[in-house]
Amino acid sequence: MPQPPSGGKLPATSTADRSNTLLAEIRREFPDFAIVRKRDSALQGVISTLLRAVTFGGQRHYLTRYHTVLFGRLYVSDAWPLMSDDARYVLLRHERVHLRQRRRLGDLTMAFLYLVPLFPVALSWGRARLEWEAYVETIRATAEVYDLDAARNLEDEIVRRYVGPDYGWMWPFPNVIRRWFREVMALLLAEAAASDREGTGRP
Repeated sequence: MPQPPSGGKLPATSTADRSNTLLAEIRREFPDFAIVRKRDSALQGVISTLLRAVTFGGQRHYLTRYHTVLFGRLYVSDAWPLMSDDARYVLLRHERVHLRQRRRLGDLTMAFLYLVPLFPVALSWGRARLEWEAYVETIRATAEVYDLDAARNLEDEIVRRYVGPDYGWMWPFPNVIRRWFREVMALLLAEAAASDREGTGRP
């Protein structure tokens, strides 16, 4: 596995084109965007330690599995070099939503919404809604790259992340998350049916 260049930035090269094309779009939209390894960031190390503490060890995969947008950069976990082009594409679709949220809200407002209402841990409505906006894009991207069945299969994993320690039990109401998820799936199914009708010329 090649080492990243100085400064911790990873090369944006791949044997496939989908994720590279999206990366180029993101860089045009956000000229200061960069990809940085979490292991190379002292701040990310501190965040990992704090998350492990406040979740009583529940979130112990922050450096190894989770990717994080912060201050316009994408901090990638140890899993990044092992991801397929399609998996990177789906991830980047999710993280681009957070970049757009930051542009829309600003760093201070976004940080406040992500951490404060209603509580930093266990009941975090602000974080739940910001993440849901991004997870809708994850669902859409998965349906696009794979198929609707693959998108449908994300339900249990997304619910687990919401109600568990990965995000600090941000919205511990699984039925609410399942309702949100199924609303998105219903919309995707309706869009697919409409596209099929257009393709066949049927009304």
